Amino acid sequence: MDSRDHERRRLVEELGGEDVRLPTSIRSVALASAIGTTIEWYDYFIYGTAAALVFGSLFFPGFDPVAGTLASFATFAVGFFARPVGGVVFGHLGDRIGRKVMLVLSLLVMGLATMAIGLLPSYAAIGVAAPILLVALRFIQGFAVGGEWGGAVLMVIEHSPREKRGLYGSFPQLGKAAGILLANAAFLGVAAVISQEQFAAWGWRVPFLLSIVLIAVGLYIRLRIEESPLFQQVRETQSEARMPIVDVFRTYPKAVALAGGACITTIAMGYLVQVYMLTYGVQTLGLANSTILTIVVLSAVIEIFAVVGLAALSDRLGRRKVFMSGTILGALWALPFFWLIDTGSLVLIAIAMVVMMIIASLMYGPMAALFAEMFGTRVRYTGASVGYQIGSIIGGALTPLVATSLFAATGTSTSISVYMIVLCIVSFVSIFLITESYQRDLGEVDVRERELLAEAGGGTGRSSAG
Repeated sequence: MDSRDHERRRLVEELGGEDVRLPTSIRSVALASAIGTTIEWYDYFIYGTAAALVFGSLFFPGFDPVAGTLASFATFAVGFFARPVGGVVFGHLGDRIGRKVMLVLSLLVMGLATMAIGLLPSYAAIGVAAPILLVALRFIQGFAVGGEWGGAVLMVIEHSPREKRGLYGSFPQLGKAAGILLANAAFLGVAAVISQEQFAAWGWRVPFLLSIVLIAVGLYIRLRIEESPLFQQVRETQSEARMPIVDVFRTYPKAVALAGGACITTIAMGYLVQVYMLTYGVQTLGLANSTILTIVVLSAVIEIFAVVGLAALSDRLGRRKVFMSGTILGALWALPFFWLIDTGSLVLIAIAMVVMMIIASLMYGPMAALFAEMFGTRVRYTGASVGYQIGSIIGGALTPLVATSLFAATGTSTSISVYMIVLCIVSFVSIFLITESYQRDLGEVDVRERELLAEAGGGTGRSSAG
Protein backbone atom coordinates (compact mmCIF):
# COMPACT_ATOMS: atom_id res chain seq x y z
CA MET A 1 0.00 0.00 0.00
CA ASP A 2 1.57 3.32 -1.09
CA SER A 3 1.64 6.61 0.82
CA ARG A 4 -1.42 7.94 -1.04
CA ASP A 5 -3.47 4.98 0.15
CA HIS A 6 -2.29 5.50 3.71
CA GLU A 7 -3.28 9.15 3.49
CA ARG A 8 -6.67 8.24 2.06
CA ARG A 9 -7.29 5.73 4.84
CA ARG A 10 -6.44 8.34 7.49
CA LEU A 11 -9.00 10.71 6.00
CA VAL A 12 -11.54 7.90 5.75
CA GLU A 13 -11.24 7.50 9.52
CA GLU A 14 -11.61 11.28 9.95
CA LEU A 15 -14.78 11.28 7.86
CA GLY A 16 -16.49 8.54 9.81
CA GLY A 17 -15.45 5.41 7.95
CA GLU A 18 -16.79 6.23 4.48
CA ASP A 19 -14.39 5.57 1.62
CA VAL A 20 -13.66 8.90 -0.03
CA ARG A 21 -11.12 8.85 -2.85
CA LEU A 22 -8.53 11.58 -2.61
CA PRO A 23 -6.84 12.01 -6.01
CA THR A 24 -5.13 15.20 -4.90
CA SER A 25 -2.54 14.97 -2.10
CA ILE A 26 -2.80 17.34 0.85
CA ARG A 27 0.61 18.78 -0.02
CA SER A 28 -0.57 19.68 -3.52
CA VAL A 29 -3.71 21.32 -2.15
CA ALA A 30 -1.71 23.24 0.46
CA LEU A 31 0.76 24.45 -2.17
CA ALA A 32 -2.02 25.48 -4.55
CA SER A 33 -3.80 27.41 -1.79
CA ALA A 34 -0.59 29.14 -0.69
CA ILE A 35 0.30 30.22 -4.23
CA GLY A 36 -3.25 31.33 -4.98
CA THR A 37 -3.62 33.43 -1.83
CA THR A 38 -0.15 34.90 -2.41
CA ILE A 39 -1.30 36.19 -5.78
CA GLU A 40 -4.58 37.50 -4.38
CA TRP A 41 -2.84 39.33 -1.54
CA TYR A 42 -0.15 40.66 -3.87
CA ASP A 43 -2.90 42.28 -5.93
CA TYR A 44 -4.61 43.56 -2.80
CA PHE A 45 -1.49 44.95 -1.12
CA ILE A 46 0.06 46.71 -4.08
CA TYR A 47 -2.96 48.96 -3.78
CA GLY A 48 -2.14 49.61 -0.12
CA THR A 49 1.47 50.43 -0.97
CA ALA A 50 0.45 52.73 -3.81
CA ALA A 51 -2.16 54.37 -1.56
CA ALA A 52 0.54 55.20 0.98
CA LEU A 53 3.10 56.40 -1.57
CA VAL A 54 1.46 58.01 -4.62
CA PHE A 55 -2.34 57.84 -4.79
CA GLY A 56 -2.84 60.94 -2.64
CA SER A 57 -1.09 63.22 -5.14
CA LEU A 58 -2.33 61.41 -8.27
CA PHE A 59 -6.02 61.09 -7.49
CA PHE A 60 -6.61 63.73 -4.78
CA PRO A 61 -4.26 66.57 -5.83
CA GLY A 62 -6.32 69.40 -4.33
CA PHE A 63 -5.86 68.20 -0.74
CA ASP A 64 -3.06 69.04 1.68
CA PRO A 65 -0.70 66.08 2.44
CA VAL A 66 -2.60 64.83 5.53
CA ALA A 67 -6.02 65.15 3.87
CA GLY A 68 -4.68 63.52 0.71
CA THR A 69 -3.34 60.61 2.73
CA LEU A 70 -6.67 60.23 4.54
CA ALA A 71 -8.55 60.28 1.23
CA SER A 72 -6.14 57.73 -0.21
CA PHE A 73 -6.54 55.44 2.80
CA ALA A 74 -10.31 55.91 2.57
CA THR A 75 -10.26 54.36 -0.92
CA PHE A 76 -8.08 51.60 0.56
CA ALA A 77 -10.75 51.05 3.23
CA VAL A 78 -13.49 50.67 0.61
CA GLY A 79 -12.05 47.26 -0.24
CA PHE A 80 -12.63 46.10 3.33
CA PHE A 81 -16.28 47.07 3.29
CA ALA A 82 -16.65 45.08 0.07
CA ARG A 83 -15.05 42.00 1.63
CA PRO A 84 -18.08 40.89 3.70
CA VAL A 85 -20.19 41.23 0.54
CA GLY A 86 -17.73 38.99 -1.27
CA GLY A 87 -17.69 36.62 1.69
CA VAL A 88 -21.48 36.28 1.58
CA VAL A 89 -21.74 35.87 -2.22
CA PHE A 90 -18.77 33.55 -2.66
CA GLY A 91 -19.63 31.76 0.58
CA HIS A 92 -23.19 31.15 -0.63
CA LEU A 93 -21.99 29.77 -3.95
CA GLY A 94 -19.11 27.87 -2.34
CA ASP A 95 -21.50 26.15 0.07
CA ARG A 96 -23.92 25.46 -2.78
CA ILE A 97 -21.76 24.41 -5.73
CA GLY A 98 -18.26 23.88 -4.33
CA ARG A 99 -15.01 25.43 -3.12
CA LYS A 100 -12.86 24.95 -6.23
CA VAL A 101 -15.02 26.92 -8.68
CA MET A 102 -15.11 29.90 -6.34
CA LEU A 103 -11.33 29.91 -5.94
CA VAL A 104 -10.85 30.12 -9.69
CA LEU A 105 -13.49 32.83 -10.05
CA SER A 106 -12.11 34.99 -7.23
CA LEU A 107 -8.65 34.88 -8.79
CA LEU A 108 -9.98 36.03 -12.16
CA VAL A 109 -12.04 38.88 -10.69
CA MET A 110 -9.12 40.12 -8.61
CA GLY A 111 -6.69 39.97 -11.52
CA LEU A 112 -8.89 41.93 -13.91
CA ALA A 113 -9.58 44.65 -11.32
CA THR A 114 -5.87 44.97 -10.50
CA MET A 115 -4.86 45.32 -14.16
CA ALA A 116 -7.55 47.96 -14.65
CA ILE A 117 -6.09 50.04 -11.79
CA GLY A 118 -2.70 49.85 -13.49
CA LEU A 119 -4.26 51.35 -16.63
CA LEU A 120 -6.37 53.98 -14.84
CA PRO A 121 -5.74 57.62 -15.86
CA SER A 122 -4.97 60.10 -13.06
CA TYR A 123 -7.05 63.07 -11.88
CA ALA A 124 -4.98 65.36 -14.11
CA ALA A 125 -6.08 63.36 -17.17
CA ILE A 126 -9.81 62.73 -16.62
CA GLY A 127 -10.74 64.76 -13.54
CA VAL A 128 -13.16 63.51 -10.91
CA ALA A 129 -13.85 60.32 -12.87
CA ALA A 130 -10.39 59.08 -11.84
CA PRO A 131 -11.01 58.76 -8.08
CA ILE A 132 -14.54 57.43 -8.75
CA LEU A 133 -13.17 54.64 -10.95
CA LEU A 134 -10.42 54.00 -8.42
CA VAL A 135 -12.99 53.47 -5.67
CA ALA A 136 -15.07 51.18 -7.90
CA LEU A 137 -12.08 49.00 -8.79
CA ARG A 138 -11.00 48.88 -5.16
CA PHE A 139 -14.49 47.66 -4.27
CA ILE A 140 -14.14 44.86 -6.82
CA GLN A 141 -10.75 43.92 -5.35
CA GLY A 142 -12.29 43.71 -1.89
CA PHE A 143 -15.22 41.69 -3.21
CA ALA A 144 -12.81 39.15 -4.73
CA VAL A 145 -10.55 38.78 -1.70
CA GLY A 146 -13.63 38.45 0.51
CA GLY A 147 -14.45 35.21 -1.28
CA GLU A 148 -10.86 34.05 -1.66
CA TRP A 149 -9.86 33.54 1.96
CA GLY A 150 -12.66 31.21 3.03
CA GLY A 151 -12.37 29.00 -0.03
CA ALA A 152 -8.59 28.67 0.13
CA VAL A 153 -8.68 27.84 3.84
CA LEU A 154 -11.44 25.26 3.50
CA MET A 155 -9.84 23.48 0.58
CA VAL A 156 -6.83 22.79 2.79
CA ILE A 157 -8.58 22.16 6.10
CA GLU A 158 -11.14 19.81 4.59
CA HIS A 159 -8.37 17.77 2.97
CA SER A 160 -6.20 17.67 6.10
CA PRO A 161 -5.83 14.93 8.74
CA ARG A 162 -7.07 16.09 12.14
CA GLU A 163 -3.65 16.15 13.80
CA LYS A 164 -2.22 18.53 11.16
CA ARG A 165 -5.10 20.89 10.42
CA GLY A 166 -3.29 23.81 12.04
CA LEU A 167 -0.10 23.19 10.08
CA TYR A 168 -1.71 22.75 6.68
CA GLY A 169 -4.24 25.49 7.42
CA SER A 170 -1.33 27.91 7.76
CA PHE A 171 -0.40 27.56 4.08
CA PRO A 172 -3.13 29.86 2.74
CA GLN A 173 -2.24 32.19 5.64
CA LEU A 174 1.28 32.42 4.18
CA GLY A 175 -0.24 34.13 1.18
CA LYS A 176 -0.70 37.37 3.12
CA ALA A 177 2.96 37.71 4.11
CA ALA A 178 4.20 36.40 0.78
CA GLY A 179 1.87 38.78 -1.06
CA ILE A 180 3.16 41.71 0.98
CA LEU A 181 6.71 40.55 0.26
CA LEU A 182 6.10 40.41 -3.49
CA ALA A 183 4.15 43.69 -3.53
CA ASN A 184 6.80 45.68 -1.73
CA ALA A 185 9.63 43.93 -3.60
CA ALA A 186 7.92 44.93 -6.85
CA PHE A 187 7.76 48.58 -5.77
CA LEU A 188 11.34 48.48 -4.50
CA GLY A 189 12.53 46.98 -7.78
CA VAL A 190 10.79 49.61 -9.89
CA ALA A 191 11.90 52.48 -7.64
CA ALA A 192 15.51 51.26 -7.82
CA VAL A 193 15.81 51.62 -11.60
CA ILE A 194 13.87 54.83 -12.28
CA SER A 195 13.75 58.32 -10.79
CA GLN A 196 11.13 59.47 -8.26
CA GLU A 197 9.54 61.62 -10.96
CA GLN A 198 9.24 58.65 -13.30
CA PHE A 199 7.89 56.48 -10.49
CA ALA A 200 5.13 59.02 -9.75
CA ALA A 201 4.36 59.48 -13.45
CA TRP A 202 4.16 55.85 -14.58
CA GLY A 203 6.42 53.53 -12.58
CA TRP A 204 3.77 52.78 -9.94
CA ARG A 205 1.68 51.11 -12.66
CA VAL A 206 4.21 48.34 -13.34
CA PRO A 207 3.43 46.18 -10.25
CA PHE A 208 -0.29 46.33 -11.13
CA LEU A 209 0.29 45.26 -14.72
CA LEU A 210 2.64 42.43 -13.70
CA SER A 211 -0.37 40.84 -12.03
CA ILE A 212 -1.40 39.21 -15.31
CA VAL A 213 1.59 36.86 -15.17
CA LEU A 214 0.85 35.82 -11.59
CA ILE A 215 -2.85 35.28 -12.36
CA ALA A 216 -1.98 32.91 -15.21
CA VAL A 217 0.26 30.87 -12.89
CA GLY A 218 -2.40 30.77 -10.18
CA LEU A 219 -5.16 29.63 -12.52
CA TYR A 220 -2.99 26.85 -13.92
CA ILE A 221 -2.30 25.51 -10.43
CA ARG A 222 -5.84 25.85 -9.06
CA LEU A 223 -7.50 24.15 -12.01
CA ARG A 224 -5.45 21.02 -11.28
CA ILE A 225 -6.66 20.37 -7.72
CA GLU A 226 -9.74 18.39 -6.70
CA GLU A 227 -12.84 19.45 -4.80
CA SER A 228 -12.89 19.15 -0.98
CA PRO A 229 -13.82 15.57 0.09
CA LEU A 230 -16.09 16.86 2.86
CA PHE A 231 -18.04 19.01 0.43
CA GLN A 232 -18.25 16.09 -1.99
CA GLN A 233 -19.98 14.13 0.75
CA VAL A 234 -22.44 16.97 1.35
CA ARG A 235 -23.22 16.99 -2.36
CA GLU A 236 -23.62 13.21 -2.48
CA THR A 237 -26.10 13.27 0.41
CA GLN A 238 -27.90 16.24 -1.21
CA SER A 239 -27.78 18.12 2.10
CA GLU A 240 -26.42 21.43 0.79
CA ALA A 241 -27.76 24.52 2.53
CA ARG A 242 -30.32 26.25 0.33
CA MET A 243 -29.58 29.65 1.89
CA PRO A 244 -26.19 29.36 3.66
CA ILE A 245 -26.21 32.93 4.99
CA VAL A 246 -29.61 32.35 6.63
CA ASP A 247 -28.59 28.97 8.02
CA VAL A 248 -25.30 30.24 9.41
CA PHE A 249 -27.01 33.01 11.38
CA ARG A 250 -29.72 30.61 12.57
CA THR A 251 -27.23 28.02 13.82
CA TYR A 252 -23.97 29.88 14.50
CA PRO A 253 -24.69 33.57 15.29
CA LYS A 254 -22.39 33.54 18.33
CA ALA A 255 -19.60 31.88 16.35
CA VAL A 256 -19.75 34.54 13.62
CA ALA A 257 -19.58 37.37 16.17
CA LEU A 258 -16.73 35.77 18.14
CA ALA A 259 -14.75 35.01 15.00
CA GLY A 260 -15.05 38.65 13.94
CA GLY A 261 -13.92 39.89 17.33
CA ALA A 262 -11.07 37.40 17.62
CA CYS A 263 -9.37 38.35 14.36
CA ILE A 264 -9.55 42.14 14.75
CA THR A 265 -6.18 42.47 16.49
CA THR A 266 -4.02 40.34 14.20
CA ILE A 267 -5.45 42.09 11.13
CA ALA A 268 -4.92 45.52 12.71
CA MET A 269 -1.30 44.67 13.57
CA GLY A 270 -0.63 43.61 10.00
CA TYR A 271 -2.00 46.80 8.49
CA LEU A 272 -0.36 48.98 11.11
CA VAL A 273 3.07 47.56 10.27
CA GLN A 274 2.70 46.85 6.58
CA VAL A 275 0.53 49.77 5.40
CA TYR A 276 0.38 52.63 7.91
CA MET A 277 4.11 52.49 8.66
CA LEU A 278 4.84 53.35 5.03
CA THR A 279 3.20 56.74 5.56
CA TYR A 280 4.38 57.24 9.15
CA GLY A 281 7.97 56.37 8.28
CA VAL A 282 8.15 58.81 5.37
CA GLN A 283 6.03 61.74 6.57
CA THR A 284 6.75 61.66 10.32
CA LEU A 285 10.20 60.09 10.62
CA GLY A 286 11.57 61.44 7.35
CA LEU A 287 12.77 58.05 6.08
CA ALA A 288 13.17 57.27 2.40
CA ASN A 289 10.45 55.16 0.73
CA SER A 290 12.96 52.42 -0.07
CA THR A 291 14.16 52.27 3.55
CA ILE A 292 10.75 51.71 5.13
CA LEU A 293 9.75 49.33 2.32
CA THR A 294 12.85 47.24 3.03
CA ILE A 295 11.94 46.94 6.71
CA VAL A 296 8.37 45.97 5.78
CA VAL A 297 9.76 43.25 3.49
CA LEU A 298 11.94 41.97 6.34
CA SER A 299 8.94 41.77 8.68
CA ALA A 300 7.00 39.84 6.02
CA VAL A 301 9.82 37.30 5.64
CA ILE A 302 9.88 36.66 9.39
CA GLU A 303 6.09 36.40 9.43
CA ILE A 304 6.17 33.54 6.88
CA PHE A 305 8.23 31.35 9.21
CA ALA A 306 6.34 32.44 12.34
CA VAL A 307 2.92 31.66 10.88
CA VAL A 308 3.85 28.08 10.00
CA GLY A 309 5.62 27.32 13.27
CA LEU A 310 2.94 28.79 15.51
CA ALA A 311 0.11 27.18 13.54
CA ALA A 312 1.81 23.81 13.97
CA LEU A 313 2.16 24.56 17.70
CA SER A 314 -1.62 24.94 17.89
CA ASP A 315 -1.96 21.32 16.76
CA ARG A 316 -0.22 20.35 19.99
CA LEU A 317 -1.37 22.96 22.51
CA GLY A 318 -4.76 23.89 21.07
CA ARG A 319 -5.89 26.94 19.11
CA ARG A 320 -7.06 29.03 22.09
CA LYS A 321 -3.80 28.94 24.08
CA VAL A 322 -1.66 30.04 21.15
CA PHE A 323 -4.18 32.63 19.95
CA MET A 324 -4.82 34.07 23.41
CA SER A 325 -1.10 34.52 24.10
CA GLY A 326 -0.97 36.74 21.00
CA THR A 327 -3.66 39.08 22.33
CA ILE A 328 -1.85 39.42 25.68
CA LEU A 329 1.57 40.03 24.15
CA GLY A 330 0.03 42.45 21.66
CA ALA A 331 -1.35 44.61 24.46
CA LEU A 332 2.02 44.56 26.24
CA TRP A 333 3.94 45.48 23.06
CA ALA A 334 1.68 48.32 21.88
CA LEU A 335 3.52 51.08 23.76
CA PRO A 336 7.12 49.79 23.32
CA PHE A 337 6.38 49.38 19.61
CA PHE A 338 6.05 53.12 19.02
CA TRP A 339 8.74 53.98 21.56
CA LEU A 340 11.20 52.07 19.37
CA ILE A 341 9.72 53.39 16.10
CA ASP A 342 9.96 57.00 17.24
CA THR A 343 13.70 56.75 17.97
CA GLY A 344 14.28 56.89 14.22
CA SER A 345 16.92 54.17 14.56
CA LEU A 346 16.63 51.74 11.65
CA VAL A 347 17.70 48.81 13.82
CA LEU A 348 15.14 49.59 16.53
CA ILE A 349 12.42 50.22 13.95
CA ALA A 350 13.14 46.83 12.39
CA ILE A 351 13.03 45.13 15.81
CA ALA A 352 9.72 46.82 16.66
CA MET A 353 8.07 45.76 13.40
CA VAL A 354 9.46 42.21 13.37
CA VAL A 355 8.36 41.55 16.95
CA MET A 356 4.90 42.94 16.17
CA MET A 357 4.51 40.56 13.23
CA ILE A 358 5.64 37.57 15.31
CA ILE A 359 2.99 38.48 17.89
CA ALA A 360 0.40 38.84 15.13
CA SER A 361 1.39 35.37 13.87
CA LEU A 362 0.41 33.84 17.21
CA MET A 363 -3.14 34.70 16.17
CA TYR A 364 -2.94 34.59 12.38
CA GLY A 365 -1.23 31.18 12.23
CA PRO A 366 -3.92 29.05 13.96
CA MET A 367 -6.81 31.26 12.80
CA ALA A 368 -7.59 29.33 9.62
CA ALA A 369 -8.02 26.01 11.40
CA LEU A 370 -9.89 27.62 14.30
CA PHE A 371 -12.46 29.34 12.10
CA ALA A 372 -13.00 26.25 9.94
CA GLU A 373 -13.59 24.16 13.07
CA MET A 374 -16.22 26.59 14.37
CA PHE A 375 -18.75 25.87 11.59
CA GLY A 376 -20.44 22.88 9.97
CA THR A 377 -19.54 21.77 6.45
CA ARG A 378 -22.88 22.89 4.98
CA VAL A 379 -22.25 26.53 5.96
CA ARG A 380 -18.52 26.54 6.70
CA TYR A 381 -17.51 28.67 3.70
CA THR A 382 -20.10 31.32 4.54
CA GLY A 383 -19.56 31.27 8.31
CA ALA A 384 -15.77 31.43 8.25
CA SER A 385 -15.74 34.07 5.49
CA VAL A 386 -18.30 36.39 7.07
CA GLY A 387 -16.70 36.16 10.53
CA TYR A 388 -13.24 36.91 9.16
CA GLN A 389 -14.39 39.74 6.89
CA ILE A 390 -16.39 41.44 9.66
CA GLY A 391 -13.21 41.53 11.73
CA SER A 392 -11.25 42.82 8.75
CA ILE A 393 -13.39 45.96 8.51
CA ILE A 394 -12.49 47.11 12.02
CA GLY A 395 -8.99 45.69 12.10
CA GLY A 396 -7.92 46.43 8.53
CA ALA A 397 -10.09 49.15 7.00
CA LEU A 398 -10.17 51.43 10.01
CA THR A 399 -6.65 51.01 11.43
CA PRO A 400 -4.74 53.15 8.88
CA LEU A 401 -7.54 55.75 8.99
CA VAL A 402 -7.79 55.78 12.79
CA ALA A 403 -4.01 55.84 13.22
CA THR A 404 -3.63 58.75 10.80
CA SER A 405 -6.47 60.67 12.45
CA LEU A 406 -5.29 60.01 16.02
CA PHE A 407 -1.77 61.16 15.27
CA ALA A 408 -3.03 64.27 13.47
CA ALA A 409 -5.33 65.12 16.40
CA THR A 410 -2.96 64.39 19.30
CA GLY A 411 0.50 64.78 17.77
CA THR A 412 1.65 61.65 19.61
CA SER A 413 1.87 57.98 18.73
CA THR A 414 0.72 57.03 22.24
CA SER A 415 -2.89 57.48 21.13
CA ILE A 416 -2.35 54.84 18.44
CA SER A 417 -0.89 52.46 21.05
CA VAL A 418 -3.97 52.92 23.23
CA TYR A 419 -6.17 52.11 20.24
CA MET A 420 -4.21 48.88 19.70
CA ILE A 421 -4.57 47.91 23.37
CA VAL A 422 -8.35 48.30 23.11
CA LEU A 423 -8.40 45.99 20.08
CA CYS A 424 -6.30 43.43 21.96
CA ILE A 425 -8.85 43.42 24.79
CA VAL A 426 -11.70 42.82 22.32
CA SER A 427 -9.86 39.89 20.75
CA PHE A 428 -8.89 38.44 24.14
CA VAL A 429 -12.52 38.39 25.30
CA SER A 430 -13.64 36.87 21.99
CA ILE A 431 -11.11 34.03 21.97
CA PHE A 432 -11.75 33.39 25.68
CA LEU A 433 -15.40 32.72 24.84
CA ILE A 434 -14.63 30.38 21.92
CA THR A 435 -14.69 26.64 22.69
CA GLU A 436 -11.46 24.76 22.02
CA SER A 437 -11.78 22.86 18.74
CA TYR A 438 -8.45 21.37 17.69
CA GLN A 439 -9.62 17.79 18.41
CA ARG A 440 -12.99 18.27 16.75
CA ASP A 441 -14.24 15.87 14.08
CA LEU A 442 -15.17 17.98 11.07
CA GLY A 443 -17.52 15.25 9.85
CA GLU A 444 -19.77 15.44 12.91
CA VAL A 445 -23.19 17.03 12.48
CA ASP A 446 -23.99 19.81 14.93
CA VAL A 447 -27.32 19.29 16.73
CA ARG A 448 -28.58 22.67 15.46
CA GLU A 449 -27.91 21.65 11.88
CA ARG A 450 -29.61 18.29 12.46
CA GLU A 451 -32.73 20.24 13.35
CA LEU A 452 -32.49 22.32 10.16
CA LEU A 453 -31.96 19.19 8.06
CA ALA A 454 -34.92 17.52 9.69
CA GLU A 455 -37.10 20.56 8.97
CA ALA A 456 -35.97 20.57 5.34
CA GLY A 457 -36.25 16.80 5.02
CA GLY A 458 -32.51 16.49 4.27
CA GLY A 459 -29.99 13.85 5.24
CA THR A 460 -28.55 13.59 8.72
CA GLY A 461 -25.38 11.65 8.01
CA ARG A 462 -22.04 12.44 9.59
CA SER A 463 -20.80 14.08 6.44
CA SER A 464 -23.33 16.87 6.40
CA ALA A 465 -21.65 19.20 8.84
CA GLY A 466 -18.83 19.64 11.22
